[in-house]
Amino acid sequence: MFIIPAVDIKNGQCVRLAQGDFDRVTVYAENPVDMARLWAQKGAKRIHIVDLDGSVAGLPRNASVILDIAKSVCVPIEVGGGIRNMETISTYLENGVSSVILGTAAIQDEAFVKMAAQTHPGKIILGIDALDGRVAVRGWTQKTSQNAVELAKRYENCGIQAIVYTDIQRDGMETGVNVEQTRALAGAVSIPVIASGGVATIADIDRLLAVKDCSFYGVIVGRALYTGAIVLEEAIARTQEA
Repeated sequence: MFIIPAVDIKNGQCVRLAQGDFDRVTVYAENPVDMARLWAQKGAKRIHIVDLDGSVAGLPRNASVILDIAKSVCVPIEVGGGIRNMETISTYLENGVSSVILGTAAIQDEAFVKMAAQTHPGKIILGIDALDGRVAVRGWTQKTSQNAVELAKRYENCGIQAIVYTDIQRDGMETGVNVEQTRALAGAVSIPVIASGGVATIADIDRLLAVKDCSFYGVIVGRALYTGAIVLEEAIARTQEA
């Protein structure tokens, strides 16, 4: 299981939101490129990047910063936020980004997502952000009635690399990862699942590793890394011991 540091970008800065609320922002670094470099130096094998402004606007807003990150680190980066067309996907993938995350598009344009996965097999990640099991889109500003597991099942066997499943209510709150719902999703589909949202302490890593009836491809850790509640090297060591 990969420990995947999150670098969320808003107005060109590295930030964290509380429960996806754009009015509850904490700035952790002026330069997201430096943060990505730091996590890579500390042993991260993968980094999760989100263009928060782009997720709401529906098109990239921090692409230049993201492409700088892609050039500056030697580990794969996965990028989400405002990716709604093939041109944006191609631009990212042709300039050093390893995988792109499609979230809003997954619920609004199934044909596009499947075409992207077929055109770029193994490069497309499905982003499913849920509140009480129901999917939210456009930077979590719009809630839908779509069930997260049902949505994931629609994308079986079409070349999707992984699913990032985020519990919105817990994201940025350090209240503990939602193992139960993440496990339910992982058990329902054959697509590898990355857990996200609420990771607070090393105990959350242990809880994910302790699940025996399914495994998780990775876990995204955000605020807990920035506050020091989790030490990246220790978390990585835990996965190697398991």
